[in-house]
Amino acid sequence: MGDLFASWRGRIDANSKRAVDLYVRELADFRKIAIDAKARTAMLDFAVFLRQRTISLVAEDLSFTDGDLSFVAAVGKERAAGGISFAAQRDVLRLHHSLTLREVGEAAGRHDLDDVMRVLTWWPAQSRVAPAAYTRGYFLGQGTILSEVERVRQLTCLLLAGDPAAAELARILAVPVPDPLLVVVCRVPGEPDGRFRTEVSRHLLTRQRMPLRWEEPGELVALVADAASAARVVRDFGESTGLPAAVGACRAAGGEVAVAFARAREISRVAPVRTTLGAVHYLTDVFAEVGAVRLTPVDGWLREVIGRLATGPRLVSTLDALYRTDMSRSRTAALLDIHPRTLDYRLRRVRELTGLDPVSVRGVRVLSTVVNRALAGPA
Repeated sequence: MGDLFASWRGRIDANSKRAVDLYVRELADFRKIAIDAKARTAMLDFAVFLRQRTISLVAEDLSFTDGDLSFVAAVGKERAAGGISFAAQRDVLRLHHSLTLREVGEAAGRHDLDDVMRVLTWWPAQSRVAPAAYTRGYFLGQGTILSEVERVRQLTCLLLAGDPAAAELARILAVPVPDPLLVVVCRVPGEPDGRFRTEVSRHLLTRQRMPLRWEEPGELVALVADAASAARVVRDFGESTGLPAAVGACRAAGGEVAVAFARAREISRVAPVRTTLGAVHYLTDVFAEVGAVRLTPVDGWLREVIGRLATGPRLVSTLDALYRTDMSRSRTAALLDIHPRTLDYRLRRVRELTGLDPVSVRGVRVLSTVVNRALAGPA
């Protein structure tokens, strides 16, 4: 009979040093803190602790104790406070997993099959427990160095990436995460600066606890429960910024949050920019515009029509008002504050310039798409 555990224990010091050397070599954040001799010693001590406890627990088929997990969480918290990035802490967990399995293989002899199988039985469940505690501690530690806005931004990034760590951070931040999610993108023309974005995010979080973050160049992304919540976000966004925006939204069916985000973003980029916010656009509202953008020749043709309309007197805004009032001439004239005869003249100019009757089926189909492409802004 072999003795995997005795062989494995005999390699703890060498394996721990190899692990720390690898972290320092591969991860810039760990390389920075390892410059301090005391910090590097602490890293080595933690590596030794993990190996000692893992070997003992596997050998006796036991689970990590509350004391073990509290200590692991404390280390995670300390590393967050020390400036270790989230990416680096995830990488170190990945490396630890790989090294541990490698160490088992190196320590195993030809007669250690039973012990190796014991490790493989214990590993699937217990190998997740300590990293979860470490990650929980890490998120708590971030509270000492990051603002709430930054932490909510990180939560949103994790949700959009489908990262399971998002659930733990959401609990810590007390931010509800609906299932399924509705992804909302508010696109602002231009590039708001960092201070402006932070102030807007802080204001929105006081009105509604939700995951949110800014994307370049000027897109606020919010994850909410339903259409009513989306409308509230858009209203609050308009009140807090005073800026025109285009809004797109998409439901994350089947947990495909990244897919929903990409679709909501696509919708927001073809939706009309409005000074008075309120409308949240879904694919059913702008499917023609989305399709046109995907087909360059079609979108080019629509841009040509926009160019023709630009030669007339406020023809795009007139058509916009016409279609927003369900083609009511009286309400359109009132909305534009013009005489009905002036409206008739403008619609006649549209027919002359485009060859399309604005109130015909074909005209509505083409010109409503043209209007939204024009109001969406530059391609």
